[in-house]
Amino acid sequence: MAEAIRLADRDGVDGLSMRRLAGELDAGAMSLYHYVANKDELLDAMIDVVFEEIELPAEGTDWQSAMRRRSESARRVLARHPWAIGLMESRTSPGPANLRHREAVTACLRRAGFSVVMATHANWLLDVYVYGYALQEAALPFDTADELAAMAEDVYLPQLPPDEFPYLNESAAGLVAAGYDPAQEFDFGLDLVLTALEPLRTTASSQT
Repeated sequence: MAEAIRLADRDGVDGLSMRRLAGELDAGAMSLYHYVANKDELLDAMIDVVFEEIELPAEGTDWQSAMRRRSESARRVLARHPWAIGLMESRTSPGPANLRHREAVTACLRRAGFSVVMATHANWLLDVYVYGYALQEAALPFDTADELAAMAEDVYLPQLPPDEFPYLNESAAGLVAAGYDPAQEFDFGLDLVLTALEPLRTTASSQT
């Protein structure tokens, strides 16, 4: 699993095959089938490793803090394994780490007072936010505030005639001047999601 994940981290999951993995392990391709029946089973196991790396919501703390730490952890893990973003919810044979993760998230939300239905809404909303952010973050052509500023000045602004795109010019110049850091966007959005969910756990607490 470690070698398969290393290959996927480096080259993406589309280029991963049983034959290629066997070659990296200096083993015969048929020997791998002693451990996994096919590539789908291999992917199940790989995704389970990814779930194992995500911090579970801690017991004994408020739900927002627990889910914030879990969401931040998931973002970091998916940054290491961007190939996994589109596979996290696609497995029909979830492994033990996957199931432990889902149990812990559901338990955190139910203990906080969310109804069964509202806990499901909250779980979906948080996952959609984390996965969507991770997908967009993986595709960005810059990693730091300095790289964004350089691209704004050298790439974006020359393509934006001020008379045609006055507001985009204003935004690009203003963000550079302010030292805007795109890494702050995740926390900003996550705070909004958690704040919006908070009143729903009390109004729905009597529902099942």
